[in-house]
Order: sequence, then structure tokens, then C-alpha cells
Amino acid sequence: MVEDRKLAVLRAIVEDYVSTHEPVGSKTLVERHRLGVSPATVRNDMAALEEEGLIAQPHTSAGRIPTEKGYRLFVDRLSEVKPLSAAERRAITTILQGAVDLDDVVARSVRLLAQLTRQVAVVQYPTLSRSTVRHVELVLLTTTRMLVVLILSTGRVEQRVVELPDTLDDDSLALVRQAVLRSTVGERIVDAVDKVAALPDQFPAGQRALMSMLVAALIEAMSDHRSDERVVVGGTANLARYGEGLNLSIQPLLEALEEHVLLLKILGETTSPSTLTVRIGSEVAHEGFSTTSVVTTGYGPGEEALGTLGVLGPLRMDYPGAMASVRAVAQYLSKILDDN
Repeated sequence: MVEDRKLAVLRAIVEDYVSTHEPVGSKTLVERHRLGVSPATVRNDMAALEEEGLIAQPHTSAGRIPTEKGYRLFVDRLSEVKPLSAAERRAITTILQGAVDLDDVVARSVRLLAQLTRQVAVVQYPTLSRSTVRHVELVLLTTTRMLVVLILSTGRVEQRVVELPDTLDDDSLALVRQAVLRSTVGERIVDAVDKVAALPDQFPAGQRALMSMLVAALIEAMSDHRSDERVVVGGTANLARYGEGLNLSIQPLLEALEEHVLLLKILGETTSPSTLTVRIGSEVAHEGFSTTSVVTTGYGPGEEALGTLGVLGPLRMDYPGAMASVRAVAQYLSKILDDN
């Protein structure tokens, strides 16, 4: 019972400090929260929490604030993620369903996360190497020129124009299209590349030059990893509200945010859409983020994430709200990719 009460006191301190940005005293806790005990008992619990390093007194005669260890325990003991309001759910649906292509989906997701959480939002583009081929379309522009359209499970579309060495009639095009679809659709990129590479040997000698050119275009399209290292950042203006709470100059953090390789490393630690990761302060492996917290999760229609997204902000983050928003946006983004 005593441990449960101490956790209730810690939870109340975290919630009040996140809300007011002011150190919290025992009298305030008794007035605002129904703890069912006297102020003297709350003071004793606060003293015990301070001795355990879960809260601290910023200066003499001040109330208490949570420490990094205190925030960690608070997050670990969350029984459930705070549900989003009906208005927040409608906003997610409306904003994301209006996207016209992958770039638009990513841009809207970043903007939405920043608005919902009032933190800095980061979204990684879907990783090409983890995606599958949804469809390949071959379109004859002329008898000797073909448009190859590759559509991936991420929603990404690649197009290549192939100059054919010989003319290609409709019947031959149908056979080529059937062979290409059989080798690619539903396959992971790495497997599709191997199967496509073997196609020329399956055709008569007179068509192998044509097939080799087509295969080269497909492999180039499937091997283009430019988006694998792309992230989009939004809501950096929110940092202005947290200058004091971050306990450092904002400039080093802004510089760290520009290092996309670093952001990818932080995001990349989450590999599953079902995993929600919260790293607090020193748990974030870069000094530029040493006084921030990062909430991330993966997204994608399968068990393995195609990409990751998340938010970062001060230690005094609204963790339940941030976790709920990150999870909800990831789920909607996964559904959009699955429906495409």
C-alpha cells in the first residue's frame, strides 16, 4: 500500500509539473489530487521519493520536480496509453486521408504529429529494402519505346523509359508483362531483383536483348535507395516554448536535428509497428539530445516496420499524450500504405 501511495504521489508530481512547469509542493498535491492522506504523510512520501532519486528540490524552500529516473518510473508504470479525443481522431483521419502521394503523406504526418503533441516531430520515409512489389505496369509508348512503372507497398512509384532494340507487338508485350508480374508482384525487393535477373534466359534468343534492357530498368528502379535515408522534421518552432525546460541552449539541439543520419539512428532503434519506445534524457545516445525525451514507433502494414516516426521534446513531456499521438498516427499511416 505504501509503495502504491508513493507511486501515486510521484504520478501527481509529474502531471502537475508537466502542466504548470512549476515545482510542486505537498499542499498543492493535497489540494489538487485525491490522495486520501494528510499533507504530513505526503511530505513523508516526497522525502522518500527524493531519497530514492525520483524527485528533486531545484532550490531551497521550493517544491519538488521529477528527475530523469522519476520520469522513467512514471512511464514504465503507465497502465495504459491515454486515449485520443474524438476531435483528435477526426483530425488524423481528415488530414492523412487527403494525401495525394507518398511525399504528401509523410509531410502531413509530420505536421499532424507536431500539432497534436506540440513537440518536434520526425518521420522517416518508408525503407525501400523492406518493401514489396505491389504492381508493375509496362506501357508501349511507341513500337520501340516502353514506359516501365514500378509500384511498391510503401506507395512509392518509380518510372523508367526503355528504348527497345526491336519492335514489340501486343502479343509479345502480353507475354513479357505476364513473366514480369509473375516474378515480382508480392515479392520483397531483394527477392524480386533476383527473380527478374533470371528472366532473359527464359525467353527465345531473339528476345533476350529486349528482356535484358527491360530487366536492367526494373533492377535500377528497385535498387534506388535514395529515400531510405530521408527524414522529415516538423515543429521545431515548438522548441522556443521549452528553452528553459531543456536546460540548455537551443542551438546545439537545432544543429543535432539537422543531422539526418543521427535522427535515423535514433528512429531506427524501433523495428516493429507494435513497439512503442520511450527514451528519456541520457538514454538518448547523443549529447545534443541529453535533456530531451524521444517517443518513437514503427509503421507499416506488416510485422516489420517500413519506417519509423516519433516526437522529441523536453523531459517534462506529456508522455501519455505523446505516446497516444505517436501510436495513432503510425496506425493510420500503416493503414494508408496497406490500402494503396
